Amino acid sequence: MPHHDNLDQLCINTIRTLAMDAVQKAKSGHPGLPMGAAAMAYTLWTRFLKHNPANPAWPDRDRFVLSAGHGSMLLYSLLHLTGYDLPLEQLKNFRQWDSLTPGHPEHGLTPGVEATAGPLGQGFGNGVGMAIAERFLAAYFNRPGHTIVDHYTYAIVSDGDLMEGVASEAASLAGHLKLGKLIYLYDDNRISIEGSTDLAFTEDRGLRFQAYGWHVQHVDGNDLEAVAAALRAAQAETERPSLIVARTIIGYGSPHKQGTAEAHGEPLGEDEVKATKEALGWPLEPAFYVPDEALAHFRQALPRGQEREADWQRRFAAYAQAYPDLAAEWERAQKGELPSGWDADIPTFPADPKGVATRTASGTVMNAFAPRLPLFIGGSADLAPSTRTLLKGTGNFAAGSYGNRNMHFGVREHGMGALLNGMALHCGVIPFGATFFVFTDYMRPAIRLAAITRLPVIYVFTHDSIGVGEDGPTHQPVEHLAALRAIPYMTVIRPADANETAVAWKVAIEHQEGPVALALTRQNVPTFDRTRYASAEGLRRGAYVMAEADNGKPDIILIGTGSEIQLVVAAREELAKKGIAARVVSMPSWELFERQSQAYREGVLPPGITARLAVEAGVSQGWHRYVGLTGDVIGLERFGASAPYQTIMQHLGFTVENVVARARALVGK
Repeated sequence: MPHHDNLDQLCINTIRTLAMDAVQKAKSGHPGLPMGAAAMAYTLWTRFLKHNPANPAWPDRDRFVLSAGHGSMLLYSLLHLTGYDLPLEQLKNFRQWDSLTPGHPEHGLTPGVEATAGPLGQGFGNGVGMAIAERFLAAYFNRPGHTIVDHYTYAIVSDGDLMEGVASEAASLAGHLKLGKLIYLYDDNRISIEGSTDLAFTEDRGLRFQAYGWHVQHVDGNDLEAVAAALRAAQAETERPSLIVARTIIGYGSPHKQGTAEAHGEPLGEDEVKATKEALGWPLEPAFYVPDEALAHFRQALPRGQEREADWQRRFAAYAQAYPDLAAEWERAQKGELPSGWDADIPTFPADPKGVATRTASGTVMNAFAPRLPLFIGGSADLAPSTRTLLKGTGNFAAGSYGNRNMHFGVREHGMGALLNGMALHCGVIPFGATFFVFTDYMRPAIRLAAITRLPVIYVFTHDSIGVGEDGPTHQPVEHLAALRAIPYMTVIRPADANETAVAWKVAIEHQEGPVALALTRQNVPTFDRTRYASAEGLRRGAYVMAEADNGKPDIILIGTGSEIQLVVAAREELAKKGIAARVVSMPSWELFERQSQAYREGVLPPGITARLAVEAGVSQGWHRYVGLTGDVIGLERFGASAPYQTIMQHLGFTVENVVARARALVGK
């Protein structure tokens, strides 16, 4: 048995040595953070964190995010030691193929991991989103004498997290919203990959967070009582989120590497592991040694957690008796089930050659279903009047008004993306966020993480093409459809008219297996007469035959999306006058189309018809998959321009005449 002054120290060194051994065995990883942050993490996990390792999904647990995801062995050690379903074998298999202990934590893979926090700053933003969801659900479900939502969101954040811009965006909004149940431990070890943080990061972090409206405390991260006192003070502070600046030493205990950049991102090396164990009074063999006494102490989390959850279950049962409808709604929301008839009020739009912008149709649709989906919550990056995403009569989500549903993210697209992920990770709400399509560039890391984690986040992206017009090339998305389509598990939908927009919203709300992006127009587009053309319900299948060739034997297939469908529909009529039979395919979503059977896909795009023309106001990248080597694409291989949108469309070839000419060239007439 290693000699230790006390049980706490024994437990802390168990975390340190497990992290060291796992990184050493993998010959890859980051031992420094787990070794340096072990003491404060131990204090939080054994004395404050409300969780039940036997049921990681208990809804009223506290949330814990390791934003500094490179220090993943800290989290894996804690999960194993406190009794989650993560055997020691998995720690020995750190960073290996098919293990439950990947290099950065992945939600949905490892029991107890709350967020896929890889890129720095993202976990910081996720925690803010979780705290928002907690406040909203508490305001919606809690009743006097019946509190069923009441938990904290904790995170460990690093120097790198605080340097990343996304964390600044999220921190600013968290302070504004007065999220008092948000408590972050900042691992202030002052070392980053290149060396001392003095190389590039010298502002007063505490003052910065005070300016954001946070409650800031400074402690020695190795002083357990100081950390505990700071956590208690943070819990008592209900008006402001808390940042506990904990001074730590990276690679703590390593005689030659502690406090240096060498301890950050590589194994200590066999000799240094040995020297460190000697310095910590730890047996050199076996590796991955967990003293019985330490394990027994950590495992108290199991009976404690079961008791906490059982108490909550009793309280929920009383709540369900007093408020049966709310309790049923709670249980539905936790499972991600929709109330029956949620879409009953979504309108069918009458045919109208002048039509409406799909952003406007989207706003109408959202306001039609929002009253029946009271847990649908979100907002815009300061663009609601333009994105048409204001939910009428539901008020602004704000400090003290946490039951309202219109979120104002401010001009903070990247922060918005990370917050939406946190809201989805929390569970119980249906989150959406909106901005101009071109600004997906500012959100891409968060969108990509939503896709990796398969989160049901909905994005409303308006001003979807060069149709933006006078604002010019900086505000006109050109490569963005291709860029989003390139992300696995991302579903992109670009509806052609108001009725396709209505169906797109149904798909987005029902889709649970990853994020959905709606790309919507700023400019008016015709609402098609669906007695003449196929039903907009075809959108559910990604692509459908909107109009068949008059003789049923197409010479050519014209494929369009969004605002360009009107061009191919008109071109079909013109081609018919010239004796060319054209089929029109509306293809609002490649991803939905790829999920259909081969028979269906070949029915829409028969292999025998090789004359194919796709028309979309974006880069043509990817379209050759559908038009083939002998087909053609009217797309963009340049940026837009500043002019009225009709003029831009004309100059860049998005005209009926050009579609007709290119189609005739394809069929050789």
